[in-house]
Amino acid sequence: MAIDLPRHGFGGAPIGNLYDEVAEEQARATVDAAWESGVRLYDTAPHYGLGLSERRLGAALAGRSGYLLSTKVGRLLRPKASGDGRDDDVFDVAGDLERVWDFSAAGVRASLDDSLVRLGLPAVDIALIHDPDDHVDQAIAEAAPALAELRAEGRVRAIGVGMNQWEAPLRFVRESDIDVVMLAGRYTLLDQSGLPLLEECAERGVRVLAAGVFNSGILATREPAGTYDYAPAPPELLERATRIARVCERHDVTLPHAAMAFPLRHPAVATIVLGARTPDEVRRNAGLWSRPVPEELWADLEGEGLLAAAT
Repeated sequence: MAIDLPRHGFGGAPIGNLYDEVAEEQARATVDAAWESGVRLYDTAPHYGLGLSERRLGAALAGRSGYLLSTKVGRLLRPKASGDGRDDDVFDVAGDLERVWDFSAAGVRASLDDSLVRLGLPAVDIALIHDPDDHVDQAIAEAAPALAELRAEGRVRAIGVGMNQWEAPLRFVRESDIDVVMLAGRYTLLDQSGLPLLEECAERGVRVLAAGVFNSGILATREPAGTYDYAPAPPELLERATRIARVCERHDVTLPHAAMAFPLRHPAVATIVLGARTPDEVRRNAGLWSRPVPEELWADLEGEGLLAAAT
């Protein structure tokens, strides 16, 4: 791969009004805080707020240099026949557009062209095939080769796939010429099910961007609470996360601190990507990731059966 990936990235879904509206000034201040904290990889997608995240990131990064920008393909945004009301997904935005799944070669090129307009850029660094769960065969046969052509043309520098599961990305690693995988939620303190994918990536030189490191919320606070994979956390996972938190406390490490540090221990993982909706969230995360985690913590978690050995 022709680019070096930094250890920390900014996830742009929250500033696309994920769940709740984020004011324009707050979104800009959040990106500014990420920049001031040394973040140099910014990830977005047409899906995030029906293009709002791309527009906001493009505006906030305009005039700056030395960063990497990642966006995604697979969902085209098209005018909605009845353009009134709100988005029917999880973003608090006007519902004047709709998402149209398209993993064809033409769809990939159209998606990238539209994204570049929203971003105000001539090219992006990374383009990821986004959530092709129900279209894996087509995405491997058509979308991945189309991205490879765009890479050869210099429209993107690296290509890959971004998903919330590990099995389909494993097929992409084995059957296509991708450079990166964005894996959300499947290699965390609570869920290491994606380890086979990471091992394959390490063997083939495919770099991993670890997203969803808090599993949507349960690992984001000192005391486990909230959601796991965007649904109420089951009692057994809350109990396991609480046991992990107690071990972390013995080493003066908080649960979110350990959650951010854990994925980077695997040699295939180049970057953790953290979403944020306020400057304070960004600064709090940066304050934690700048502190080392003692190796003894991982050994204790393994010893208590809370972490797979040799991760």
